[in-house]
Amino acid sequence: MAIDIMHSLSLVFQMIIACVIFSVWIIRPNWNTAYRAGNASNIKEEFAVYGLPDWSVYAIGATKIALAIALIAGYWKSELVDPAAISMAILMAGAVICHLRIKEDSLSRALPAASMLAMSLFIGLF
Repeated sequence: MAIDIMHSLSLVFQMIIACVIFSVWIIRPNWNTAYRAGNASNIKEEFAVYGLPDWSVYAIGATKIALAIALIAGYWKSELVDPAAISMAILMAGAVICHLRIKEDSLSRALPAASMLAMSLFIGLF
């Protein structure tokens, strides 16, 4: 019974992560949101606030989208789930660190990335 609940929760988290990634990177990359670092109004500006090079926006975005697709495909091919979740957790840990490095920003700006990190770790470790 507990294993079924854990598996169901893992599937829900997989879908949440995928939907959030698609939203952030495909639908809303140019939207100004309350979670952008500094005075950034889009993803490119946010990466610049973190001091990251322009090419990293595309590399990280493509990687996150590919991992989100793998998490969805994991519904049918379970062997994709753990590597995708752990890889996503690594990227989300990096995102949390980047958010926390911006001293002027409130901690609340790191909450979405921290939530995605927690869900990714749950999927990959349980």
